[in-house]
Amino acid sequence: MPRFTAQELDAHRAKVTQLLDKPSIKVGMSTCGVAAGAVLAFDTLVEEAKSKSANILISRTGCAGMCSMEPLVEVCIPGQPAAMYGNVDAELARRIINEHVLSSQPIVERLVPSIEALAVAYDKSDTPTPPGASGPRQYRIVLRNCGVIDPESIDEYIAREGYQALQKALSGMTSEQIIEELKVSGLRGRGGAGFPTWHKWQLTRDAQGDEHYIICNGDEGDPGAYMDRSVLEGDPHSIIEGMIIGGYVIGARQGVFYIRAEYPLAVQRIEKAIRQARAAGLLGKNILGTEFSFDLEIRLGAGAFVCGEETALIASVEGKRGTPRPRPPFPSVKGLWNMPTMINNVETLANIAPILVRGGKWFGSIGIGKSTGTKVFAVTGKIKNSGLVEIPMGTTLREVVNGICGGIASGRRVKAVQTGGPSGGLIPEQHLDTPVSYEHLQALGSIMGSGGMIVMDDTDSVVELSRFYLGFCVDESCGKCAPCRIGGTQILRTLNRIADLKGTERDIATVRRIAHAMQKASLCGLGQTAPNPILSALRYFEPEFMERIAAAKTARKEPGIARK
Repeated sequence: MPRFTAQELDAHRAKVTQLLDKPSIKVGMSTCGVAAGAVLAFDTLVEEAKSKSANILISRTGCAGMCSMEPLVEVCIPGQPAAMYGNVDAELARRIINEHVLSSQPIVERLVPSIEALAVAYDKSDTPTPPGASGPRQYRIVLRNCGVIDPESIDEYIAREGYQALQKALSGMTSEQIIEELKVSGLRGRGGAGFPTWHKWQLTRDAQGDEHYIICNGDEGDPGAYMDRSVLEGDPHSIIEGMIIGGYVIGARQGVFYIRAEYPLAVQRIEKAIRQARAAGLLGKNILGTEFSFDLEIRLGAGAFVCGEETALIASVEGKRGTPRPRPPFPSVKGLWNMPTMINNVETLANIAPILVRGGKWFGSIGIGKSTGTKVFAVTGKIKNSGLVEIPMGTTLREVVNGICGGIASGRRVKAVQTGGPSGGLIPEQHLDTPVSYEHLQALGSIMGSGGMIVMDDTDSVVELSRFYLGFCVDESCGKCAPCRIGGTQILRTLNRIADLKGTERDIATVRRIAHAMQKASLCGLGQTAPNPILSALRYFEPEFMERIAAAKTARKEPGIARK
């Protein structure tokens, strides 16, 4: 591939856009699809098409979001609506070639809603469907290319506005102008903290240092969360483009991808995308023929949940044990190799290019209050249609659970929704009409987090869930500070007593006292937020804990019961 200037890239975009407009079959080949059998479906489609001389392109795509229906296969024929098939096995794959492709007879009984039927793409509409109106409830900005393009093809990314934002930035925008667009957009960090993105970029740019660095935090560790993995696997160039723009703004010459080692497919696709970008003159020296030079490298995560915390992540990148350090100084001032470092998570970076292409005002018009834009959630648990959803901020939890995801699979009652993973909290059914925003979730005792959302039905035990999350945080604590190391262990022991019918009323007070101490005194966000699940459980479901304690009283009074 030739190295492009800005003008040559425009000409190439027009060329590949025209070439890609032909009949095709797309097979979801991210981790979820591969685990469900997509490799067999893909190979069968290729073999059947070859044996029947079917003139159709068969390609891989990333996760379309409908994970409960994998393997997913989409048939795209120009002039006809896209047709999506779910749970595709070898038999259905052969039927798709013979009946749909060769005989123009879609297999109606095996069709599932297509991506276009479920979500509005941002490049097709400037605004999402208004609340309460008929039409798709999702609005795709971050997931705009996932399930649509071949993630291993830079041409397919370029054909869908790929690297257009980078062209715009390098063709005359100053770092101040880009920061102003981010400020107008209201974009906040999607890793959980919700810190204004423009402010972090400005602080890092203005900090003094011989070098400046940008890091993509792809160390996604929340149980049940896989938003970042799906974007890295399904649209790697969007993250690369966001990092290049970030490097340009802060004056960095080097960026680092920090990705979980447990995400081998994501690492593989990012590596390939980096090679493609270098070959096209989009990475390396004199990007797009300008004086700006910037490159990227990959570091694998150390396998510890705490390495998602910025200072622990930096220590891990430097080859040290991943433990947090006190702040200030913040990484924006003193980060990687003691130089100013800007750390953004995958979803934050995926928003950068659309904001520059459409403008900050457009992004800021979506959402509610100070929570602008969209948010990607991995919805799991007892839900009928589990998977990834991208919703405008302000969409209610009830709309997500019952509207988009189809409610509880068994038909039972929703008991609660857990948001924010081990750092979040439980939101009971009576609060499901709450809009999704940083402020609204925090008021309920939970957080947005990185985007995990676990739905519980009325058969689930809040006591057991609390014990699980505390156990996770205790296992993942780095042990550096006493409030987290000792406090978490003491709360877990107390919860174990309650769950095992050995607790007393005093244990509830003990849990609350230690939890509040951890929130105030722990060194990093892991310890500070580890008590959130148990505190929110006690806030809304304390009678469940008291039932265990009452049962313990009864057991102690019964003759023949051993006392410990």
